[in-house]
This record gives sequence, structure tokens and C-alpha cells, in this order.
Amino acid sequence: MIILLNKPFDVLCQFTDGQCRKTLADFIRHKKVYAAGRLDRDSEGLVVLTDDGKLQNQITDPKNKMQKTYWAQVEGEITNEAITQLKKGVALKDGLTRPAETKRISEPEKLWPRHPPIRERKNIPTSWIELSISEGRNRQVRRMTAAVGYPTLRLIRYSVGDWTIDKINSGDHTIIKN
Repeated sequence: MIILLNKPFDVLCQFTDGQCRKTLADFIRHKKVYAAGRLDRDSEGLVVLTDDGKLQNQITDPKNKMQKTYWAQVEGEITNEAITQLKKGVALKDGLTRPAETKRISEPEKLWPRHPPIRERKNIPTSWIELSISEGRNRQVRRMTAAVGYPTLRLIRYSVGDWTIDKINSGDHTIIKN
């Protein structure tokens, strides 16, 4: 079984928590499924869950280079130079990232409101980029955008491989039989 969840902001990507925070269990009632990759509590978007350990490994193992696409709202008007840096790979404390397919985009259509909203500064504009990576380091996209001078304010995982959040509202999921 494969479950595609559009994870809301402020939800832990695990099924239990001793501090009464929202978890996957608040959205997924199926037993014995596990997240194939995680999203930070402050990130939103696609989480793939499965009961198939082999598939879970296939999705998460960096050797398989499964592409994950993110929409990132960053602080400032991102420059062509910063986009070029992201495309080439960025030096982080844990080494150089693989090149990322990156492009400037308009605010995604049908984007749901985030609760609470991102912090807005009157004198500092924001911009959106679409970034596709084939590795999954801890907080990688956020660290990459910060390294090129544009901190991420909102991060949404749009796709994992061919699976997307198209037609899945925030907090909802769809089940795919395999």
C-alpha cells in the first residue's frame, strides 16, 4: 500500500509524540505504514507512506537518486546568480550538494494558507523557486537557499518521483494500491 499525504505545517513526520504535538497519526489511520523520508515540522507537502520496506528503501536511499521537487518561498528577490549557484551545487558544512534543477516560479496556484502565516517584512519582498534534488540531507533545501543568501520562509515538497500533491488538499491523503 502507498499513501500520499499532503502534510500541513506544524505536524511531526512520525506517529507518536510525548509532547501532545500533531503527528501523522492525526491524519493517517492505517496501521503498519511508515514514512519513506521525512519532512521537518515546519515544512509542508508530500509525504509518501508505505507498508513495503523494499519500496521505502528505494525511495529514501540516495543511491537511487529519486528526485524530490520543492517549492520554496525565500526572503528577497532571488538573483540569477543565486539560482546558478543552486543549479551547480552548494557547499554546506557536510559537503557539496549535488546540482539541483532550479528555476524561479510564480507563487503556486491553489496554494493553501499556512497557519500561522510566514513572517512578512514590509521592506523585504519574497520570491518563489522550484528546486529538485536527488539526495535528502537534513534540512537540505533550507540550508542551500540560506547558503546562497536567501533564507527559506516557507517550504512545500511538491513531488517525490512521479507522485505529487496535485488534487490532495493540505491535511488530506490518497491511497494507491501497489
